[in-house]
Amino acid sequence: MARLGSVKAAARALEVSEPAVSGAVGALRRELGDKLYVRAGGILELTAGGRRLASAASDILELEAEARRAFRETDRERSVVRVAATPPFAEFAAGPLLNAFSHRHEGIEVELQVARREEFASLLADRAADVALGAPATDRADVPAMVSEPFLRYGLIVVAAPGHTLSASKGLAPAALVSTPWLLGPYESERSTDTGAFLARQSIAPRRTRAYPNFAAATAQVASGRGVTLAIAHTVRDELERGALVELDVRGTPISGLWYVSTLRRQLRTPSAEALRAFVTTPEATRAILARGGGVPAERFVHMGTRWS
Repeated sequence: MARLGSVKAAARALEVSEPAVSGAVGALRRELGDKLYVRAGGILELTAGGRRLASAASDILELEAEARRAFRETDRERSVVRVAATPPFAEFAAGPLLNAFSHRHEGIEVELQVARREEFASLLADRAADVALGAPATDRADVPAMVSEPFLRYGLIVVAAPGHTLSASKGLAPAALVSTPWLLGPYESERSTDTGAFLARQSIAPRRTRAYPNFAAATAQVASGRGVTLAIAHTVRDELERGALVELDVRGTPISGLWYVSTLRRQLRTPSAEALRAFVTTPEATRAILARGGGVPAERFVHMGTRWS
């Protein structure tokens, strides 16, 4: 309840009935002599005692989960590291990076799931992921301290088909593209992404954008002349060199971005998570990512639970 904000959400997460949750909380209230929470404006607001209890419960759950993970890792011949990655990182960088890591650490199995940046904190706190890659994890008061480290800088450029009406223009103001269709990868219209933030700054309305299930599909539509997109520069290097795409000279671009590796604080990381965190920041990892500038087939990342071993 403290984390999810309602009895109904807590019951759903625990897979029990709402009366069961209410009864358990009622028993705690009687035992501790504290209301634990009050309703304010339709939401649950913890009392001082409720906040202390929630903090203590979170610490207990952390210790239990860490003990279970540590036992599993010592009890099995192969350990597992669970990775969450933003859609662009999953499509363009996760494949070569995790393949290189698996060759270096043959005893560690890697599982990948694609997730939005906003989900990273919960995935790490719940041990559904050990490492998050792409955008930095968003700090949350109810989640144990996380560490986000930048490890690779990239640039975003505006690309279009060679015959685009603005392809020969120099120093374009972003406003010149307001009426142009923008073809985007998954979730890229959200303001928490680099592309979404750029579109919001330029007041480009959602009706001018179209989302595709992966970036490869969006780029293919751009190459066919149906619109423009913001692309990670090194991932469209081949298309630019062979003339399938052109870079538009738009003021304010390239937009500089950073990819991050995020984990829980060091005391809470498993050995396999620490191994991947350390590897991601090495020159070997950078070379692996940049060597595959054309990207990885997007169909590898459509489903949750992609596995490397």
